[in-house]
Amino acid sequence: MRIICPVKRVPDTAADKSIDQDTLTLDRDASDPVLNANDEWSIEEAMRIKERDGAEVIVLCVGPENAQTTIRKALSYGLDGAIQVADPAIAGSDAKAIARVLAAALAEEDFDLVLMGNQSSDARTMLVPAMLAEYLGLPALTYAKRLQLADGSATVDRETPSGHQTVTAPLPAIVSVVEAINEPRYPSFKGIMAAKKKPLETRDLAALGVDAGEVGLANSSTQVLEITPRPPKEAGDKIEDDGSGVVGAKALVEFLAAQKLI
Repeated sequence: MRIICPVKRVPDTAADKSIDQDTLTLDRDASDPVLNANDEWSIEEAMRIKERDGAEVIVLCVGPENAQTTIRKALSYGLDGAIQVADPAIAGSDAKAIARVLAAALAEEDFDLVLMGNQSSDARTMLVPAMLAEYLGLPALTYAKRLQLADGSATVDRETPSGHQTVTAPLPAIVSVVEAINEPRYPSFKGIMAAKKKPLETRDLAALGVDAGEVGLANSSTQVLEITPRPPKEAGDKIEDDGSGVVGAKALVEFLAAQKLI
């Protein structure tokens, strides 16, 4: 079995974010980039399949030259190799354009399963897995909180607001996972050292046969037209008591009732 895990380089979620006022896009050099946390769930699931059934697991990342730090972090979990698509024309691409590039890269590869996080921590569109499946003409099993592989098929429990639904599709397939699927491991020191020597192939748009006019900020299907800063937080209502507990309790009940919380 060959599994490919698309991963994304994102700004550190704990860092302050900065917007490039010329392009109205996130300034990705304003803070240290990290591996998208949601992708750690897909990597962990791929590693469990590898350790249980045997598999080759490859990282796929669309990102600039310095994204190799993020790729090496993904490899430190024990994956076998990586493919990076790097091309200046990709900068500023929206979800559809990124899915187009990922699909072109995957079309060059043999694989049984594409395992990915359900969303990135910066954009949170949740669109790429389904778009990728559409481009490749493959089944999309999204929001998976449990994955089982058997007899050439993938069966997942899809997380829904009311519980889950179980769906099955033949392989190859695209599966995106949610946090509930597992608890990611920490990379070992041995894994971190080994990641430095794992094979990493780099490709550009020309190598994938993708027209630069289909990607990038200017050619994306969606555009950010305006950004309004979040207004400063206002002080909340203050409930005071006279020391008896009765006045405060009554005021608190009235407040909760007004908010339709009780």
